[in-house]
Amino acid sequence: MKPELPRETSADAANDPAAPSRGPRRWLFRFGAVALLGAMAVDALAVVGRHTGRPLLGSIELVQAAMLMASSAAIVSATLAEKHAVVHLVIDRLGPGVRAILLRIHAALCMIFFAALTAGSVWIFYDLRDGYEESELLRIPYAPLRAISILAVLSAAAIYAARVGAGRRSVPRVGKRRTTR
Repeated sequence: MKPELPRETSADAANDPAAPSRGPRRWLFRFGAVALLGAMAVDALAVVGRHTGRPLLGSIELVQAAMLMASSAAIVSATLAEKHAVVHLVIDRLGPGVRAILLRIHAALCMIFFAALTAGSVWIFYDLRDGYEESELLRIPYAPLRAISILAVLSAAAIYAARVGAGRRSVPRVGKRRTTR
């Protein structure tokens, strides 16, 4: 007889910060999923086209644009779900006071990192505002893609800034880690 696994209730799903439940998380999940599926479909068509003698010109450009959108959604989703890398080996062994201080420092450093990425991206965006950059084959304009990446890293910086200001934790507490099935 198989042991029965505990079923996830709607209350569990509502309290799970990683669940793409509603609002921005669901939108980000769908946006990233569609972009990733699009990249996979274009790449699959390109492979089939190469083997049948009808290559899909510009497939690399399409995959790169789709991957930028998928990775931008992933950065913001991971930040909202509090899933960025933390060394649990160290953090889990600390007392609550020291852990809270270190997690706040973690959030501040992440905020600075994403703010620096935002500043660099805005700087490049501003420097190239008069030059109409586009991909070689399909002429995909780079400005909207840069805007998407700027919005993603700016959102991550803002989320971490809110956590620093509110003193929110950056990772799940000890004993509250979610297990995967």
